[in-house]
Amino acid sequence: MAGKEGRLGAREMGSSLDIYNEHFGLRERPFSLQPDPDFMFWSPMHRWTYTMLEYGLLTKAPITLITGEVGAGKTTLLQYLLRSLGEDIKVGLVSNAQGDRGELLRWVLMALGWPADPNTSYVDLFAQFQARLIEEYAQGRRVLLIFDEAQNLNRSALEELRMFTNINTNKDELLQLLLVGQPELRDIVLRPDMTQFAQRVSAHFHLNAMDEATVRHYIAHRLKVAGAKTALFSMAASELIYQATGGVPRLVNQLCDLALVYAFTGNNKRVMRVTVQRVLDDGVFFGGGARRIERQAE
Repeated sequence: MAGKEGRLGAREMGSSLDIYNEHFGLRERPFSLQPDPDFMFWSPMHRWTYTMLEYGLLTKAPITLITGEVGAGKTTLLQYLLRSLGEDIKVGLVSNAQGDRGELLRWVLMALGWPADPNTSYVDLFAQFQARLIEEYAQGRRVLLIFDEAQNLNRSALEELRMFTNINTNKDELLQLLLVGQPELRDIVLRPDMTQFAQRVSAHFHLNAMDEATVRHYIAHRLKVAGAKTALFSMAASELIYQATGGVPRLVNQLCDLALVYAFTGNNKRVMRVTVQRVLDDGVFFGGGARRIERQAE
């Protein structure tokens, strides 16, 4: 951070985020990279995606598929969904499951809080799994298995999940699957040798990045939730943020956060385009890769 704004000195380097927030009149950090349902922003794409999540649950779809680019907001939607579920649904969340079918089943059992003895055979584990599902159903609950980062599941693992849905009989829905992953998950499911799996997918939606207008509203929304009383980003700054991030929420958060740090360090009360440009020129924002944005006047 060269020039008038200077570099982070000893005082700034030792400062807490409370000082950062106080400078801008914020209650909390508005652009954290951690998924936070309290900051949920309902863009049209996010509303459509969440509607498909609810549709899959309400219609008791065997498999619901949600895909989107890295950082598009899939996990935040998942966290919001989990917070809204009632006691009639028992949830197991599996992230980055790998291995053969026996290991996959153990991942599932552990996610649901059920015993998974490593010395137990696959046949016995599956019998235990089925018995537990029937027990939950008898108590008026159904089981929802959520697989995050599901693009990491290979064909055999997906086929095993399809076999899990065979436990459902007639109108009795004991188990539902929700698979969330990057775009390649959709490509895998659409392969000719995955036809049987694809036929079990009753609900699907692909979450795209935000457009420029939505990015402006997104930035304003998160600042408002964090306690901002005024517009802290100029329209030109928001425009440059969109250009540099392509509208991907996680990247928008990262660049906005850095821009606030730069503005704070320069004792500025508002983020202008020149501040965002300086972040990009200094190379501290890695989300944009080698993308270069031409300088424009504020």
